[in-house]
Amino acid sequence: MSAAIAPPVGEAPAIAPTRRRRSRYFRNPWRKPLILKSITLAYLCWSILPVVVAILISFTSGRSRAIFQPPLSLRWWIHDDLSVWKNSEYRNAIFHTVRLGLSVVAITVPIGTMFALAMSRWRSRGTGAVNFFVLLAFVVPELILGLALLITFSQLFTFIGLGTRAQILGVATFQISYPVIIIRSRLISIGKQFEEAAMDLGASPVQSLRRVLLPMLYPAIFVSAVLVFADTIDEFVIVRYLSLGAGTEPLSVKVYTAARGSPVPSVNVMATIMLMTTLLVVGGGGLAYKRLAKQEKGEASAVQEFALQI
Repeated sequence: MSAAIAPPVGEAPAIAPTRRRRSRYFRNPWRKPLILKSITLAYLCWSILPVVVAILISFTSGRSRAIFQPPLSLRWWIHDDLSVWKNSEYRNAIFHTVRLGLSVVAITVPIGTMFALAMSRWRSRGTGAVNFFVLLAFVVPELILGLALLITFSQLFTFIGLGTRAQILGVATFQISYPVIIIRSRLISIGKQFEEAAMDLGASPVQSLRRVLLPMLYPAIFVSAVLVFADTIDEFVIVRYLSLGAGTEPLSVKVYTAARGSPVPSVNVMATIMLMTTLLVVGGGGLAYKRLAKQEKGEASAVQEFALQI
């Protein structure tokens, strides 16, 4: 019978490598989440694959809308008589979509900014009701909103009528929620100390708003404009209810109509244009927001250094 050899005094007993690895694994089982990564990648591939296929077919050289026929071609973009650029109806839909998006942004962003400023300073019992109506657009289905707007412009406000003006007013009515929510959250993070400091230094309330608060709100205002424009481009239900003939149908409605009737890949081209426009607007907006936020952070640090020197 062999005697067990005790470890030297002051040294811990050696642990087997396998047991150490197991203990580390059980202490932190999510250290390497291979299963979660695999599920995430599989979901991304599953969701992106149809979009990639639709974009690829827009560059086909054949007439099939479901099968890609090599080589890569711009036939359905600019060359063919049924291409998007040579078809006046599709070309007008592109211009109408851009005009609709810019008009809605020009209406909603200034009004939404004023609403956010007013709601941040409003202290009464009616604040909860106003917040509810601002968030109403995110709760009520668009089908109901489109039907309600159709009845409003065709029965009540007949002097406006259906068409471009009704589409701009209808979409802008419910797109104001984006600037209000984004800018108001920015106001909450800023606080009142900057305005109060400006007024303590002799500035009037209007001057403190124009020279202190609004420059700090520029990133939030810009992001709200980007989101409103991108969401207006993708709008379908409201603009379809309020359209008046083919001349007032944006790209979203044209894609829906062409997908049900036209057998040529022009519908894929229009869908690709919508997708690329949205990605460019959102991507450019994100880069601009980072630049504005970095610039604002640099200005704030410069102000702090100046205050410390004083």
